[in-house]
Amino acid sequence: MARLADYFVVVGYDLDKRGGSEGQGHILQRFPEKDWEDNPFPQGIELFCQPNGWQLVPERERPSFFVSVLTDINSERHYCACFTFWEGLDNPQLQKAEASEVDEDEVPGLVQPAQVFAPKSLVLVSRLDHTEVFRNCLGLIYTVHVDSLSVPLETVIGNLLTCVIPVAGGSQINESPVCSLNLSVPQALACDWLLGCFQDQRTITLGAGDRQVIQTPINDSLPVSGSSVAHLFRQLGIVNVLYLFCAALTEHKILFLSSSYQRLTDACRALLAIMFPLKYSFTYVPILPGKLLEVLSTPTPFIIGVNSFFRSETQELVGSMTLDVIIADLDGGTVTIPECVHISLLPDPLLQQTQTALSMVLDPELEIADHAFPPSSTQPSTLKIQDKEIRAVFLWLFGQLFHGYRWCLHIIRIHPEPVIRFHKAAFLGQRALTEDDFLMKVLDGMAFAGFISERGPPYRPTDLFDDLIANQVERIRQEECSPHKVMNHIKELAEQLFKNENPYPVVAMHKVQRPAESPGHNDPKNLAIFPPLDDVTVQLFIDHAAAKLKTAPPMVKAELNGMVPSGPPLGDIVDRHGHVLANSARRLEVVRNCITYIFDNKMLEAKKLMPAVLRALKGRAARVCLTQELNQHVLQNRAVLDDQQFDYIVRMMNCTLQDCSHMDEHGIAAILLPLVTAFCRKLGAGITQFAYSCVQEHMVWTNMQFWEAMFYSDVQNHIRALYLEADGGEQSIASHGQQESGPAAGGQELLGALELASEQSRLWPTLSKEQQSERVQKEESTVFSQAIHYANRMSYLLLPLDTSKNRLLNRSGIGDVESVSNSYVTNSIAGSMAESYDTESGFEDAESSDVANSVVRFINRFVDKVCNESGVTNEHLKALHTMIPDIVQMHIETLDAVHRESKRLPPIQKPKLLRPILLAGEELVMDGMRVHLISDGREEATGALGGPALLPAEGAIFLTTYRLIFKGTPNDPLVGEQVVTRSFPIASLTKEKRISVSLSMDQFIQEGLQLRSCTFQLLKIAFDEEVASDLAEVFRKHMHKLRYPQHVQGTFAFTVGQSGKTLVEHKTKDKNQSIKTLSKNLVKSAKRTIGRQYVTRKKYSPPTWENRSSLQSELDEDEISVSEELDQGSLTLSSTIRSSDRQTMSNVVERACCRDYQRLGLGTLSNSLTRSKNEPFRISTVNRMYTVCRSYPGLLIVPQSIPDSTIQRISRCYRQNRFPVVCWRNSRTKAVLLRSAGLHAKGVVGFFKSPNAPSAGPSQADSTSLEQEKYMQAIISSMPSYCEPSGRNTLGGFTSTHMSTSDSSDKLRQPKIGALMKQVMGGKEDVPGTFSRGGKWGSIRGSGRLSAYNPEVGNRLSSKESPQPNGGPSEALFLRQQRAYLYIIGDKTQLKGGKQDSFQQWEVVPIEVCDVRQVKNSFKKLIKACVPSSATSEPSMTFHRCLEESEWMCLLHRVLQVSVLVVELLDTGSSVMVSLEDGWDVTTQVVSLVQLLSDPYYRTFDGFRLLVEKEWLSFGHRFSHRGAQTLASQSSGFTPVFLQFLDCVHQIHLQFPMEFEFSQYYLKFLAYHYVSNRFRTFLLDSDYERIELGVLYEEKGERKNPQVCKSVWDYIDRLNKKTPIFFNYMFSPEDEEVLRPYSFISNLKVWDFYTEETLSEGPSYDWELVQRGRQERLAEEVPDKPDTTTPKSQRHIVWPCYDSRSRVVPDAITKLLQDLQSLEAELGLPPEKWKDTWDKIKANQRAEAKLENRPSFNSSLLMSSNLSHQRRSQGVYLPESGVGSSINLAMDRETSTTSTPVAGRPSTSTLYSQFQSTESENRSFEGILFKKGALLKPWKPRWFVLDKTKHQLRYYETRQDKECKGVIELAEVESVIPGTPTMGAPKNIEEKAFFDLKTTKRVYNFCAQDSPNAQLWMDSIQSCLSDA
Repeated sequence: MARLADYFVVVGYDLDKRGGSEGQGHILQRFPEKDWEDNPFPQGIELFCQPNGWQLVPERERPSFFVSVLTDINSERHYCACFTFWEGLDNPQLQKAEASEVDEDEVPGLVQPAQVFAPKSLVLVSRLDHTEVFRNCLGLIYTVHVDSLSVPLETVIGNLLTCVIPVAGGSQINESPVCSLNLSVPQALACDWLLGCFQDQRTITLGAGDRQVIQTPINDSLPVSGSSVAHLFRQLGIVNVLYLFCAALTEHKILFLSSSYQRLTDACRALLAIMFPLKYSFTYVPILPGKLLEVLSTPTPFIIGVNSFFRSETQELVGSMTLDVIIADLDGGTVTIPECVHISLLPDPLLQQTQTALSMVLDPELEIADHAFPPSSTQPSTLKIQDKEIRAVFLWLFGQLFHGYRWCLHIIRIHPEPVIRFHKAAFLGQRALTEDDFLMKVLDGMAFAGFISERGPPYRPTDLFDDLIANQVERIRQEECSPHKVMNHIKELAEQLFKNENPYPVVAMHKVQRPAESPGHNDPKNLAIFPPLDDVTVQLFIDHAAAKLKTAPPMVKAELNGMVPSGPPLGDIVDRHGHVLANSARRLEVVRNCITYIFDNKMLEAKKLMPAVLRALKGRAARVCLTQELNQHVLQNRAVLDDQQFDYIVRMMNCTLQDCSHMDEHGIAAILLPLVTAFCRKLGAGITQFAYSCVQEHMVWTNMQFWEAMFYSDVQNHIRALYLEADGGEQSIASHGQQESGPAAGGQELLGALELASEQSRLWPTLSKEQQSERVQKEESTVFSQAIHYANRMSYLLLPLDTSKNRLLNRSGIGDVESVSNSYVTNSIAGSMAESYDTESGFEDAESSDVANSVVRFINRFVDKVCNESGVTNEHLKALHTMIPDIVQMHIETLDAVHRESKRLPPIQKPKLLRPILLAGEELVMDGMRVHLISDGREEATGALGGPALLPAEGAIFLTTYRLIFKGTPNDPLVGEQVVTRSFPIASLTKEKRISVSLSMDQFIQEGLQLRSCTFQLLKIAFDEEVASDLAEVFRKHMHKLRYPQHVQGTFAFTVGQSGKTLVEHKTKDKNQSIKTLSKNLVKSAKRTIGRQYVTRKKYSPPTWENRSSLQSELDEDEISVSEELDQGSLTLSSTIRSSDRQTMSNVVERACCRDYQRLGLGTLSNSLTRSKNEPFRISTVNRMYTVCRSYPGLLIVPQSIPDSTIQRISRCYRQNRFPVVCWRNSRTKAVLLRSAGLHAKGVVGFFKSPNAPSAGPSQADSTSLEQEKYMQAIISSMPSYCEPSGRNTLGGFTSTHMSTSDSSDKLRQPKIGALMKQVMGGKEDVPGTFSRGGKWGSIRGSGRLSAYNPEVGNRLSSKESPQPNGGPSEALFLRQQRAYLYIIGDKTQLKGGKQDSFQQWEVVPIEVCDVRQVKNSFKKLIKACVPSSATSEPSMTFHRCLEESEWMCLLHRVLQVSVLVVELLDTGSSVMVSLEDGWDVTTQVVSLVQLLSDPYYRTFDGFRLLVEKEWLSFGHRFSHRGAQTLASQSSGFTPVFLQFLDCVHQIHLQFPMEFEFSQYYLKFLAYHYVSNRFRTFLLDSDYERIELGVLYEEKGERKNPQVCKSVWDYIDRLNKKTPIFFNYMFSPEDEEVLRPYSFISNLKVWDFYTEETLSEGPSYDWELVQRGRQERLAEEVPDKPDTTTPKSQRHIVWPCYDSRSRVVPDAITKLLQDLQSLEAELGLPPEKWKDTWDKIKANQRAEAKLENRPSFNSSLLMSSNLSHQRRSQGVYLPESGVGSSINLAMDRETSTTSTPVAGRPSTSTLYSQFQSTESENRSFEGILFKKGALLKPWKPRWFVLDKTKHQLRYYETRQDKECKGVIELAEVESVIPGTPTMGAPKNIEEKAFFDLKTTKRVYNFCAQDSPNAQLWMDSIQSCLSDA
């Protein structure tokens, strides 16, 4: 029984303390005045009566009622029902004014009312929540007061305070006594009578003629909600309330806003009601007074309600906090969740089911809204019923969430009080919800902890939730998929909830008086002030009732405790989800068989099964199976194994543990724990090593929660054993005690533990004191002994085998040098624990005590926690603390002995290390170290794309002077006999990074390295445990020393063949010294010998290309080769000079590629020194001593008319002194190609101050720029087109401001140079990042007049529409009208000023170049895309996405685009000067590509070699610097400018496969060896440096070591003679063919050099290695099969990443040549060279073609095989597509790189011509029309063809013209309408002849000869449109 009301309080407005605008309330009276003992009076009631503050109001307001909730210090809730009404009083303001004390806050001028109203509150304080009863009681008191009823107020209040009702239990049996207090009964008697009815009171009266029925709930553990839950859902909606529900459960802050107090209270009550069975345990204030708003800034979670009146203050407060408050606005129906708050929602199927159920309750009509015949009425239930239905949904939800929770309870003490712990990991694991955020947070929350402590005990009263969990889980499970069955269940639950709240039908005896609504209600005169009450009278009532209660007989409450049923166990549920146990029986069979083999000692069988077992152990069922199987082999807690068995068992244990999470949710680690202390092996006399010393590397052992759960599980088993009867109980314990861990064991035992506890709790009161204390003692000693046991277990798993090592300093798994793999040197986690838990202690010294200390601390912390929770006495705890260090110390001593013995074990047999094949002169720096090659992000070798996995592989890493080589065998036994090789040149290493790797086979965390190479290779290696860590360090140091030698002479190309010592200590320096001295002397004395050198040069005629080798052989006998072999002392100065006379200059002549200049007609070194004046160019020797420009070659081509002195001055204007020189001349148009660096950015003037000039006046500067202009003029005048008589007329006057790039009709069929130029310079539709304005300069004279670059250059260029298709020199005059003679391709950033050339003789084309940093970064990203370090499934990291992000293709596109533009310009007769950056990167790329595209000679072997030697080597591309070849250039990083060039050549090769003599392999070979440093060719930065080192003029090979090639070209020549690998069989060039490749990114392909790999033999670019490797393999295979009885299959599996496909599956021609060779060998004939054979065949074919009179395209073999010779000039090569290739015409039209084909060849401009017989079929209608050009262009007559078939309107220059000038797609045409003549239209033509064609892009203006003709055209076009 409980009091209905504890206190009655009257609170009024405090007139005395009125300060400012806000008043205060104070308590006028309270009853009883003395506090109840069991319930003190709550403080601060006056604040809660008026939450908005106490204020006087000018008008009387209606009485209000609400309930506030106060929480006291003991977390008890007090319900304060406040009834507030207003009483009139004279205005205190006016009184003050009379007293002339003007209030500060008062606003003058406001008329103050004479009377104001003050609030007064009647408050009931109760611990029961009966809102309606309180409302009625307080209303009655107010009615008695207002209506002046004859009942004394004291009586009513006295009756109220003495009313006692049952807390719960609902209706009693006796329905009759109804207690009513008649006024006639004396008060004293009335009380007596009242007491008589208390026993089963449910109807009360306060003695004012009223009657009320109080419904007390049957079970007070269920919340009472009235209809508040239904209201909450109506106000906020389903989704919002679910958000709030999840937020409250996961401990977020929730704030309700409403303008109604009662609604705030109801909403808070409703939220708590739906959380049942969990109870909210944080701050709970349904109505927060305005004065206490600061409470909102508390850091803890809360549920608080605030009146909307304070909305702005609240938002300020919440805003100033971290914004983590969820605001629910009840009036507006919104829930606002801040961005920083993440609410975890219910797990998925549950969330959906809950929402469905809620919508069926709240909106039953939704389901049948679409029915054709809806039922007549489907009204939702009444609010009260609906409220219970919603609560039933949440109850059902919790039933699903928590079912089976009792199976995860550990009971660790029964007496004196039950102590229960929840095994969270097991619960989550068995529900397969370990990843679920919501459930994790709920289980970790305070509410759940309260739930366990309240509902955990097995012997207690039960309620609806216990019944649901115990008996209805099965039903929930079966019905969850059927919403209607779910609804029926929910309705049943709702009924029970409703019955609980309303136990008996409402009696019709409810009678409460309300105040009469009289007309004078607001009349203040009618209302008396609430009178002060007589406290004595009230106190008398209270005392009297208290006395009666004392004398009343005690109420005996029925004992309702019982055993709580557990419900069905969790195990079945997991099976139902299927995926959790998805392991096939076959896998389990494999695991069982393997274990059987191991224990039967069938090691070979076990070894075969091992990989499959390790794969199977990824599944949970297989892991459980493993533990069960191992358990059967344990006898009396011990299983002794031999070394190999032990090894396998440990391996399996590690694999099992590796996939367990640190929570161990499946209890696998728990079951393994007893096993790791059972399996062992004997190491020596009395020394045993247990499995636990080898399985320590797992996170689970450092997880405190794991140990606690294990401990509690074991304690539970022992407590259970304690109470089981001795008979038969003991055996079951023996069998289950050790293994059982929480719910992982069978259900029966666990049931027993809780049942037993329940039974013991029931018996407890009946036991004697002695028996009780005995049981308590027994339980405590059980816990104590388990604590000791666990201290031991923990020390086993936390102390490392080798305790001498500090695990913090050495966290990786590498053991000592001498320790071999069998000793399993492992690491403990002790270090990491010390890190995580004990940060305050430092670990400076590496003594073993550190490990011991950290382990002791960890165990101490564990013991403290579990012993406090399980109620162990302090004495026992102290004893434990003293014991633990001894246990640890003792264990360390045991381990030391084990560690010592384990080192003596013989090592396990490991795969033999395979030796790599080395090149001649390549030496090992470090012998093989055993490593594992780990798979990286490339999927092919890992078996991900099918087939067995070649990686990971075990083998060794070798470091040689040239390469880094891994050679080994795959771990997968299916491919165990294959050999895996990965290698790359040490010089190509770009990045080295340490990694730690966990190999799936072993438990070690290996130390490893990830090595990346710019040959697109990645080695991820993990050192084997037998490799000492210092050895790995030595390996790294050597690698660095080799990668970045001090000087270029330290590279392999120089050290090759020398003894290995030279690497570490350079002793033999004299040879290099002699070369250095030689070259230095050469340079010094050259000035004196200039005369003699000229004489020398006269003696030699320049050697022709064919004679090169014979000349070389003459040189072989030269003195210099002898002098090199003499020692330094005997080398005299004179001999040096003598030897240099002949050789040096002839070599200069040859090296400077004079023959090429001669071939191009650019000047010769004739026998007489007199220059032939008619030649426009000459070879200048101004730079012979490399004084003008260090990075240029010695001989340069300059205009004939420019003297050397001028050149020296001009060179100062350019960066690095790289002034313009000619490098190529077009043999047809005689236009020349020049190269130079960009101009100095500072402007010209500052750079003429040379040290020897006294002053650098402006005159000097001016003269230089004049000379520069003269230089340009000299180049221009060398062009034959310039020498023609007629003058120039440029369009320079017109500066078109509109580039009209979108003009699709002017885009010619093959865009001419203008379009190209616009693209290169960046037009409107160009890629972002280009520009539209730059600088334009013609003359460099310092005029300072700036002119913005005009797009006019591009437009002038594009307006050339040549009448001749070949664009030959005959159009010179036309050219001059349109074009500049010289175009300077410059970097737009450099062209900021300068004077315009008045005659338009040269123009600048500003372009944006990619700078080297861009290339460097792009290359890094490209490598990562092609060779990713780890596999990833992220969509943003796919290969194509990474490739796109690298922007490598964009860079290729830019270079190709510029090159094609230059080709076009040269081909149309303008000269071009490429003048970009420093003139050695992009300039070199562009200049080389231009020559390659324009001149077929450079597409042959000899020509390409010459091109690279001339443009890249002689002109000083900085190979050493860009390749970061030495220590000095290490910081600059690797920048593959040359590789980019080779990639561009590869792209051109793909588009024109018949134009190149060399194959793609040739390009890859160069790409590999330009970074490999195997040859000296690509070392050093310029000819000057090569001369200085004596490299430039070396003999072809030293006689000492003929097999070492120093030049890559010699190597290629030699190899090409032997094998056709570099030769392109499709080579069938056309004379003077100019290539114009497409350069759009869509036309570019990724070079397979970046992605291919051959694991069988490593890179194939060191040819002799590959050959020797193949011979060895063949030799091995042959003797293998002596018996020929079994037929041997000729089939061979080809792996894409393992085999070299070109070798295994050769092309037809190679195969035929190979067969021919082998047949010759069989017949004993001398082998014929492959080239001779090939030439013979070609000659035969040519002859046949002539006989048959076939049109032969230059007689290629391929022509007879009918290969379509498509797009020679346009550049798309389509090997895959047959005839019906469908390249989009639009692409062809818009491509930026095509041009007029050479005259005399049939046009291949349209791909349709392949499969169309005649052109006329497609000409539906044709004729001449005038067409208006783009802006500022004239009208021109054109021949138009309307083509219905292709649905287009084409136009040509003339009727005969085959070359289409433009196309209008009819698909884009919107309308054809009559037009009007515009400016410049043809004269004398009638107006009706004009018509306009409107397309989606622009409007075309046309004009026919006359109006009928125009009408005809319009009709034809219209009919075409309508047909379509």
